Amino acid sequence: MTAVSTTTCIAPFARVSGCDVQVPLVQGGSCTYANFDYAASAPALATVTDRIAELLPYYASVHRGAGYASRVSTASYEDARESVARFVGADADQVVVFTRNTTDSLNLLAGAVPGDVVVLDIEHHATLLPWKNSRVVVAADTISETVRRLAAELIRKPAALLAVTGASNVTGEVLPIGELAALAHSCGARILVDGAQLVPHRRVDLAADGIDYLAFSGHKLYAPFGAGVLVGRRDWLDTAEPYLAGGGAVREVTIDGAEWACAPARHEAGTPNVLGVAALAAACDTLGGFDTGAAIRHEEELCRLLVDGLSGLEGVEILKLWDDATDCVGIVTFTVAGYEPGEVASYLSAEHGIGVRDGRFCAHPLLARVGRPGGAVRASLGLGSSSEDVDRLIAALQTLIADGPSWTHAKADGVWSPLPETRTGLAQSGEGASQCI
Repeated sequence: MTAVSTTTCIAPFARVSGCDVQVPLVQGGSCTYANFDYAASAPALATVTDRIAELLPYYASVHRGAGYASRVSTASYEDARESVARFVGADADQVVVFTRNTTDSLNLLAGAVPGDVVVLDIEHHATLLPWKNSRVVVAADTISETVRRLAAELIRKPAALLAVTGASNVTGEVLPIGELAALAHSCGARILVDGAQLVPHRRVDLAADGIDYLAFSGHKLYAPFGAGVLVGRRDWLDTAEPYLAGGGAVREVTIDGAEWACAPARHEAGTPNVLGVAALAAACDTLGGFDTGAAIRHEEELCRLLVDGLSGLEGVEILKLWDDATDCVGIVTFTVAGYEPGEVASYLSAEHGIGVRDGRFCAHPLLARVGRPGGAVRASLGLGSSSEDVDRLIAALQTLIADGPSWTHAKADGVWSPLPETRTGLAQSGEGASQCI
């Protein structure tokens, strides 16, 4: 297997790592990897890896260090807040708190909400589960009726927060954030947007969209180094119990107690992920600097090719919550009649060098809602995607439907794999694999 390289996949938007990496095939030989797994984790932008390489020689613990390396690392860490704030249109009254990922950000906010939280039943588990006092609203068959149901619940009983996903990690469908923000505010509530799938595909502006809190992850934003962020109004975060108790979150400690710092330090106890935060800032600077409209149009064209190709295959069903007119990011989830999702994913990877995601995508109620409680196959697009990748995926599925796999694929410990597995360095079972997939 050749080393991962960095090449231009969608010029002039961005350079993404791994676009021409070669991967082995189970039947022998190799091919260029076709990555359709951006919704899980996106590869690094070249500007991100460049920023990390520049900072690495000066890597040190941030804050309270007099050494030059510590000063450089501290400046990088604090400057990153400005990059993130600028990227999402945060104002001076909003605070940027660095976390591990979107799930971490949502759990942090859950400890700060002074009241009930209204959520939809179709949310990712990270948006559905953290709240102490949640009221779940069942989504309707249309977006307009879903908004009406949320309005009815917010009017029926006051709530502190409306928590919604910006774009579904299963269907790619985008919710009307501006409309929902206005609704929440008219009912005396605030709005949180889980932007994990929205921010990598659409420009989000907290002020213009009326968003009070936004959470997203670096690893989905072409910065796969373990940092996330919560951006939002300061007052709840300044008065909440610290997310973690420890050094850095306090002003003063005595044997009688502690005086906690204000946000963001209040919720960033311990040594932070300096490199991950630098990577996240580099991604924000890069993505904030190019033509978003051109990138969106390119993704929409690829998504149209993908949907059209899948729609023409016998036995393939594309999963949707609402009608085809709903705005979507580049996420298409489908099933193939006669095959389990894991079997399809194993076949695509082992025999064609195509990476997709299979399972329930940590959105079990949504999969049950669309009639696929056992899971599905997800193909997601990003800056490194090309029309050639889409053509390969459609052709591989055509072969599967017409002729079946050329290799044996079997399930062990809940995970599908080719038998025998001839590619080196790969596990042959799902031992230790999470069942919440």
